[in-house]
Amino acid sequence: MQLDPLLAQIDPEGDIPPVDHWHPEHHGEMDLTIAADGRWIHEGVPIARPRLVRMLSTILRREVDGDYVLVTPAERQRIRVEDRPFLAVDAEHDGNGQWWLTTNVGDRVTLGKTHRLVLSETPAGETVPEVPVRFGLAARLGRNVYYRLVEEAETRDLGNGTIELGLTSQDTWQPLGRLDAGTLEADEASCR
Repeated sequence: MQLDPLLAQIDPEGDIPPVDHWHPEHHGEMDLTIAADGRWIHEGVPIARPRLVRMLSTILRREVDGDYVLVTPAERQRIRVEDRPFLAVDAEHDGNGQWWLTTNVGDRVTLGKTHRLVLSETPAGETVPEVPVRFGLAARLGRNVYYRLVEEAETRDLGNGTIELGLTSQDTWQPLGRLDAGTLEADEASCR
């Protein structure tokens, strides 16, 4: 499928339309892949225009069966997502107990009860936090964002010899990773 007919149905201002309410009868599949590194690749060619990626991201949702689709009132096109469709590329603390994350497609979420970090595995088998964004879509923390948050993190003892690394935002614990207490003690001893 070509992008032009689909793009003609998208709001160029980039507002998020109510794609969760659209259930078109026409279904198809598009040769579009969202790579694990955040690149959007259409018919084997990376999309180089950030505004186009943003526009497409506004009509993306995840179905109950786990499929990712671009949806308009007239049609629904299944696409491929290698890991998570978005990457968190920036993090900032507002000084009032809240952390804000910004994704590679321009979404901005506040870490809290609704947007809580969850530890999950990447396709490469690494455990990296992700955060829900909208319509079943999540953003994986980019490496720079992960390290930024780790700099501000604290530890909590989960018992059973496990320590969890994380931080609090909107009075909600946000996990960043888990360590074996023995590993942590060995690392601390080697730093002395």
